[in-house]
Amino acid sequence: MATRQTQGIARWMRMPAIVLLLIWMVVPLAMTIYFSFRNYNLLSPGQGSWAGWFNYVYFYTDPAFFQSIWNTLVLVVGVLIITVIGGIAIAMLIDRPMWGQGIVRILVISPFFVMPPVAALIWKNMLMHPGYGVFADIAKFFGAQPVDWFAAYPLFSIILIVAWQWLPFATLILLTSLQSLDGEQMEAAEMDGAGFWSRFWYLTLPHMARAITVVVLIQTIFLLAVYAEILVTTNGGPGYASTNLVFLIYRVARLGFDVGGGAAGGVIAVVLANIVAIFLMRAVGRNLD
Repeated sequence: MATRQTQGIARWMRMPAIVLLLIWMVVPLAMTIYFSFRNYNLLSPGQGSWAGWFNYVYFYTDPAFFQSIWNTLVLVVGVLIITVIGGIAIAMLIDRPMWGQGIVRILVISPFFVMPPVAALIWKNMLMHPGYGVFADIAKFFGAQPVDWFAAYPLFSIILIVAWQWLPFATLILLTSLQSLDGEQMEAAEMDGAGFWSRFWYLTLPHMARAITVVVLIQTIFLLAVYAEILVTTNGGPGYASTNLVFLIYRVARLGFDVGGGAAGGVIAVVLANIVAIFLMRAVGRNLD
């Protein structure tokens, strides 16, 4: 009886947080769905009319829609490749005893604490600027022509910026997994004549498989919503070359003052994000079993 009373009290104590969370999630989603079915323009507020599925058809038939979907996929996959491979390499390097190991680890994780707009400004004005950036100075030193990265390779430039921000996160997760690897297994394999690559492929990598899956899952969810880096650096251009789905919604809703079209794009983005999340959660479940 006491246990049931305790469980009932615990449920009632959790209820305010659950209700607040539902309000925080459901109300904005409900308003987004509502406006997605209306012709609502910021230039003429209060004069909206029922639009039905027009906003969805309009957003879906936008010439930039499939381009933004492709850019989103390229951005997510590109960042994941860099952060996973780079995270494994850096984790294996800083896992070895060295002088100043604590300072090195702090420096490695420091980019993760830089706000996205600030990181984008640093890369845009200090590293990738074709006139006085670090990359331009290096090119001039070797007698090469400096590259205007954001004009010639806009999406690749954004991938580099976002990967630089998320690389510390992947490194921390993978380093934690690497430190739990049984050292006796590695010593036994080395005594049996296994080389570095054999030990890495058959012992280290399988041991880190769960951590890699977690990194992919968490980063994918956040990478689908990359926005600030694009706004600060390329503004989605040239043309739509670096416009992802989130930035396309911003263009429609804020720059085009079309709240209805932007809301329809937001609903589409939520549906696509949930499909990706369900797929990744199933993949994580299979790897964690």
